[in-house]
Parts: sequence; structure tokens; C-alpha cells
Amino acid sequence: MSERTQRFRPGESVPESGIYECDCGKAHRWSTSTNVKDHTFPPLPEDCSGGAWIMKDPAHPAS
Repeated sequence: MSERTQRFRPGESVPESGIYECDCGKAHRWSTSTNVKDHTFPPLPEDCSGGAWIMKDPAHPAS
């Protein structure tokens, strides 16, 4: 499974800096900082029916 389709649950470690979107389809977004090793995914918004975060845009796309 590619990182673009992999789902990350709240509380898991962020694998790569970038913008993540919830998987409910309402485009709730969360942007990580560059120090990803020390960060975890936040809870999903209260009005979100999804269950995980998905990478939307990496901070450092491959060239």
C-alpha cells in the first residue's frame, strides 16, 4: 500500500511531513510540522465520520 493511500489513525506517529486529510470526504485537513518523529496524529474533528488520516500533499515531494 502506498503512503498516499495508507490510512493513519489518531495517536499514531506521523511518517512524513505534509498535509493530511481525513478519510470521510469532507476535506478536514491537518498539516504536520517538519519534526515528524515527535508528533502524533490528532483526533479527528468532532463532526467527522471518518476513521483515519490520509496523505494529501507531502511537504517534500520526490523530484
